[in-house]
Amino acid sequence: MEKNLSFLLKEQKMMVGPMKGKKVFIATPTDRRRISHRSFCEEVARATTFTGAEVEAVLRLAAETAKKHVESGESVDFGDIGSLTPSFKSKAVEKAADFNAQKHITRPVVKLRPSKRYFTLTDVSYERVEPRPSEKKKKSGGSESPSGPTVEA
Repeated sequence: MEKNLSFLLKEQKMMVGPMKGKKVFIATPTDRRRISHRSFCEEVARATTFTGAEVEAVLRLAAETAKKHVESGESVDFGDIGSLTPSFKSKAVEKAADFNAQKHITRPVVKLRPSKRYFTLTDVSYERVEPRPSEKKKKSGGSESPSGPTVEA
């Protein structure tokens, strides 16, 4: 399997740092191909004695079990993937006595801290690609032909 990351060079104006105010070129990743969950499970299954459906079931069960532990306030070491921990946003209050957890703590989520060993890409090459021509968007937001019923006179 070829390890090749595609990128575009984009021009932008630096807003901070020693190059503040200068126009510079920055590489941005592009052309990301997405592997479906089912295809991923089938690929894993080919290297094991499990079927794709069994791999999918085990991954689903592992995710549900990890979520249950994180909802209980525990961090889960998810092996080579990394660790899962609970997190949330908190609104600021001026006095500790005014703090109400139900009101001021929002958006509880599971945070994934990826394993550096497995999520630091090594031995990859880079390929510069040209931007794809983009179609100009219509300002009206509608189509040229009517989409509803027509009335003939």
